[in-house]
Amino acid sequence: MKRSQGIWLKNANEVDILRKAGKILSSIVHQLQGSLTSGMSTKDIDLKAEELIRKNKVVSAFKGYHGFPGIACISVNEVVVHGIADKRIVKDGDIVSLDMGIIYEGFYSDMAVTVPIGNVSLEVERLLDVTKASLSRGIEQARVGNRLSDISFAVQSFVEMHGFSVVRDFVGHGIGQKLHEEPEIPNYGRPGQGPVLAEGMVFAIEPMVNMGTFRTKTLKDGWTVVTEDGKPSAHFEHSIVITSQGPEILTK
Repeated sequence: MKRSQGIWLKNANEVDILRKAGKILSSIVHQLQGSLTSGMSTKDIDLKAEELIRKNKVVSAFKGYHGFPGIACISVNEVVVHGIADKRIVKDGDIVSLDMGIIYEGFYSDMAVTVPIGNVSLEVERLLDVTKASLSRGIEQARVGNRLSDISFAVQSFVEMHGFSVVRDFVGHGIGQKLHEEPEIPNYGRPGQGPVLAEGMVFAIEPMVNMGTFRTKTLKDGWTVVTEDGKPSAHFEHSIVITSQGPEILTK
């Protein structure tokens, strides 16, 4: 494996493994998403995630990572990221962010979606739509010859144009034989900065978008991150590889 500007470049064989890993993870996340209903606890959701991981014969990338206790990060409403499964009941009108990672043949894949439960308000629906679209805008910039911050700028400018704010305390990242590799990928910043993007770079791009302030705080458990103003937050993430033809989504 070669490096460019401190970033690992994956070869064709490694990309193929990452592609398979992404396909498995995507299938798990979509099955988990389809199982969500009002009245479940976040613990029920985590148990379902565990069952799907086992069924697919892969390893959870999150359980035990720096001591994280869950299979998935399950974040409801004002929880931005790293929500720990517990007795909290999910109800109609809530939004649930599912963030999951797996290890397959020594390589990591990482993905997140935010799911509406039953009928959500129009403003919350707009938050989800804008966050998801900002991820697409960011991925679109992951092209050979662009700069890393072109991704960041595309996300931020799109989000702020729609009146929402991007979280600054948590960022996307490189991914491969580790869950978190170089570089860090903020969801904000000026364009044209940072490393030049090259073929074989594999990134997890993940906008976290708040309805109110971008500011967050971490609860006493040391994991759960919430919006400072208690307003909802959405999170979408894909693992992608940069190819000569443009970005390829591995977790599609």
